[in-house]
Formats: sequence, structure tokens, C-alpha cells
Amino acid sequence: MEITRHGIVQTTNGAVPTIGQQLPDFTLTGAAGDKVTPVDFAGKLTLISVVPDINTRVCSLSTKKFNVNAANFTDINFITVSTNLPSAQQTWCAAEGVQNMVLLSDVEKHFGQAMGLYVAENNTDARSVWIADADGKIVYRELVLEQTEEPDYSSALAYLETHQN
Repeated sequence: MEITRHGIVQTTNGAVPTIGQQLPDFTLTGAAGDKVTPVDFAGKLTLISVVPDINTRVCSLSTKKFNVNAANFTDINFITVSTNLPSAQQTWCAAEGVQNMVLLSDVEKHFGQAMGLYVAENNTDARSVWIADADGKIVYRELVLEQTEEPDYSSALAYLETHQN
């Protein structure tokens, strides 16, 4: 998939999943070094916000916006995935007061490669928003083609409002 960063074309490692497909198998790393897979999201709607680097302006902004809105939902997983180390993610969360989002690290690139989002040029995953249903089927996706732009929060949150139990 082609994306741009500051107008410069970059290419991800492959095709991204479509609505209706199952989340592919991947492994992410939690704050305590625990391994997290799609099975860990089962049974709940799950919003996955993918950001290239939590320590950049747009990534920080989008994670904080979803964090504020996550407080309005019950029984929905809110996750941010970045390629930062878990320790860097936890430092950022503490500094920014983020408590409603679970930050998971893709430092090993399993998620990005499985999802077709890995960008070798800058060793990050492409900004995107995904919602999977309780069975792990993708029911919403937004691929942010210009990586310096924010995602469409309203559409993702509206989907959750309409489909929450």
C-alpha cells in the first residue's frame, strides 16, 4: 500500500486486511513484557489505533483523543499500537496522564508485517484505525494515507456507539 509522509511516497510491506476478514495472527508486547495476541481481545469490540511513533505530535494527539473518549464506553478494548519500546510507551502515558488506552509495542514488527502496515523506510507502522468485533473480525478500518494527518475520530467513535452492547 502506498502512503505519504510530508508528501513523500512510502510503501508498506503488503496488502492490508479488508472489512470482513479476521485479524491476522500477530504478537504485540505489553508494558510488563507480556505477549499479546488477537485472542486476548476476544469477546469485546476492540478499537486499535496504530501510530508510527508515540513521541510525535500527531501520534500523541490521536492517542490522547481516543483516551478521553474511551472513558465514555464500557466493555470495549481501546488499544494504541506503536513501534516504540514498552518502556517508552509507559513513560509517555505517565507524562500525558493516559489511563484509558492500553499501549502495546510492535517493536518486533509482527503486527505491522501481519497487517501489511510495516514501513521499512522509517521502521514504523502506518497510521490507521481498526475495529474488530468480539470474534476478531474486522468491522471498521481507516487507512490514513498522509501520515501527518489525524484519523477521523468521529467515524470510529460513531461506529462504536452504534455497535456497543
